[in-house]
Amino acid sequence: MRKWALLLAAIFVEVTGTLSLRASQDHKAWLIVVAIGYLASFYFLALVLRAGMPVGVAYGVWGAVGTAATAALAAVIFDDPFTTPIIVGIGLIIAGVLLVELGSRHHEAPP
Repeated sequence: MRKWALLLAAIFVEVTGTLSLRASQDHKAWLIVVAIGYLASFYFLALVLRAGMPVGVAYGVWGAVGTAATAALAAVIFDDPFTTPIIVGIGLIIAGVLLVELGSRHHEAPP
């Protein structure tokens, strides 16, 4: 459970950093939030790996959920497009990550 909480923290700060990158186009001060968000994200991601989550699963979930959240929030906050092809693409990314997760469980050694 701890590793999933750490992964959610990594995703949250990465999405915050990415949305701040978009905001920095209008106000350069947001670049501070970008740097802190990305550094914190990699820190939390390292903790996730140290907690024992396979790197393929951690990175896949981090990327997929981060991409989905960033696209959805950018549509709400910045009025970015959120079209049907984008939604289908996000669905395909999530499906791929689920397959990676299931595949990693299949190859785990018993305790």
